[in-house]
Amino acid sequence: MNYSISLQKRRVDHITASEKSPQKVENMSYLGEQTIGGSEQAFSLSSTEMANNDQMKPVATLLLGLNFCMYVIVLGIGGWAMNRAIDHGFTIDSGLQLPAHFSPISFPMGNGATGFFVAFALIAGVVGVGSIISGVNHIRSWTSESLPSAASVASIAWALTLLAMGFACKEIELNIRNARLKTMEAFLIILSATQLFYIAAIHGAAAYRR
Repeated sequence: MNYSISLQKRRVDHITASEKSPQKVENMSYLGEQTIGGSEQAFSLSSTEMANNDQMKPVATLLLGLNFCMYVIVLGIGGWAMNRAIDHGFTIDSGLQLPAHFSPISFPMGNGATGFFVAFALIAGVVGVGSIISGVNHIRSWTSESLPSAASVASIAWALTLLAMGFACKEIELNIRNARLKTMEAFLIILSATQLFYIAAIHGAAAYRR
């Protein structure tokens, strides 16, 4: 009797397991479909991000070339103004007193803010050209590894450009300057915006890794 009862129990367990096995197969297939669907969705999202990042590369390249041309023009005009100030600086004979509104950085052209404006414009131009060189390396690689150096130098150049633009606004307020200084003022005001756009554009490579 005990032997027959154990055989019946085994048969019942076998029938129960066979009934449950299709449900397990269905659950496993459902989980497999979910995994495949999630991976396809992640792949489509990554492909979309890569496409958006690729679209920012031409914009960054265009801004890089534009900023380079303007920084070179600023350096050219600033070098001319500095050379002229050195050759034809302010002189005073012994025994005479300095004027009441004498500027410690005296320029024969412009007004009292011209000396400070030209000095900081030259510094901003030099650092700006340095940021262009670092930016060329970043655009060539276009990965997140080269982003920190390019972004840091570009941010420093942008801060100095804003400082020079502040002296440009003061020079415009005093309203005594020639056409070359007006040109340098205009380029620095434009650079204060385009350099910021360039910094935003180069962050498009943040998702790329080698």
